[in-house]
Amino acid sequence: MGSQHSTLDDILAEDMHHWYNKFMRESPSGLITLFELKGILDLKGINEDANSYVEQVFFTFDMDGDGYIDFVEYIAAVSLLLKGEINQKLKWYFKLFDQDGNGKIDKDELETIFTAIQDITRNRSKEPDQIVALIFEKIDVKGEGEMTLEEFIDGAKEHPDIMDMLKNLMDLTPVLEIIVAGRPMAVKD
Repeated sequence: MGSQHSTLDDILAEDMHHWYNKFMRESPSGLITLFELKGILDLKGINEDANSYVEQVFFTFDMDGDGYIDFVEYIAAVSLLLKGEINQKLKWYFKLFDQDGNGKIDKDELETIFTAIQDITRNRSKEPDQIVALIFEKIDVKGEGEMTLEEFIDGAKEHPDIMDMLKNLMDLTPVLEIIVAGRPMAVKD
């Protein structure tokens, strides 16, 4: 795992010209569509939850909401995920989890995202409903069955085990390596 992070650190240290060339090789138009992102990641035949997750990631990276990821959004997303401060990452996670955009995340939204992540990564170390139950048990102090951004950030920071779990579950390093390297993702059995 250490070699992946040093490789990504090396990638981030490269000059912008090199980053731009890699981006333009993948998308000569200078814009990546959702369809192109799925092609880059070789995500054919994924289930509905996994497809929904990829779409949610795309729209979270599409900061101006124009339906494309441009070079600036691409670099911002990569930098956030690899080098971002904890508050920035937690805000990004929250935006990703809040599928209906109502400013709160509930158990169903979290379970859908975690199921989708596991379908894509094939990492099933813990069942999504167990993960969600643990997060809500520790963070949803009011017992409302939903959390605001402030509750989510405060609760996650208060519980190092939850932070570690979120970091591991939400680690998009392999996806970013695929995008940067410009090669399709190998399917794991």
